[in-house]
Amino acid sequence: MSDKSTVLVVEDDTKLRTTVMDYLSSNGFEVLSAEDGLKAIDIFEEHISEIDIILLDGMLPMLDGLEVLKRIREESNVPVIMISARETEMDQLQGFYTGADNYITKPFLLSVLREQITALLNRTQKTEKLIESGALKIDTKLHRVYVDGKEISTTPKEYDLLLYFITNEKIVLNRDTILDRVWGIDYYGDFRTVDTIIKQLRKKLTDKHKYIKSVYGVGYYFEIDDD
Repeated sequence: MSDKSTVLVVEDDTKLRTTVMDYLSSNGFEVLSAEDGLKAIDIFEEHISEIDIILLDGMLPMLDGLEVLKRIREESNVPVIMISARETEMDQLQGFYTGADNYITKPFLLSVLREQITALLNRTQKTEKLIESGALKIDTKLHRVYVDGKEISTTPKEYDLLLYFITNEKIVLNRDTILDRVWGIDYYGDFRTVDTIIKQLRKKLTDKHKYIKSVYGVGYYFEIDDD
């Protein structure tokens, strides 16, 4: 297996796609490519465990870039840099709201693109790709959770909350803190949402693994207590 980082370049402009691919290859990256949205999804799903970062054009034939990003985010947290000729604030915000990690507008310098890729990879690859604790395994790259070696289905918020708990083991967390860290400081919903998601998680962990503990009148904490 290569130690090089693998980049998926999704761009319908043949000349630009080839230029970016050649430049990245000459700078030590493994490169995959797609010329439209549907092909991008196919290549992503085929190489999901190999791809380290995606360069995604916002305007694509067959399937729009934002829709491609939505589908990617259903399966993975792989870093994505949106590349687009659209320069308005709203266009860029849409990319971030959909799950983009960064945004670069055309035309751009290849050297700047390379530095953005390197910086984003350095930041994201510091996070463990596989977290193991007790009967739990969380693959943070593929966004998958395993209990006793078997994958369990989790909603995005169940996943986020479980990851937050497991990385803050034995720390008592009140509902307000959980809402701020998992739902975001701009969330104004009912704190009972936390109770609902925890109830769902406990059911999926089963009675065999009672890792999420309640502290009456305060909140919750996570602790591995398997014998």
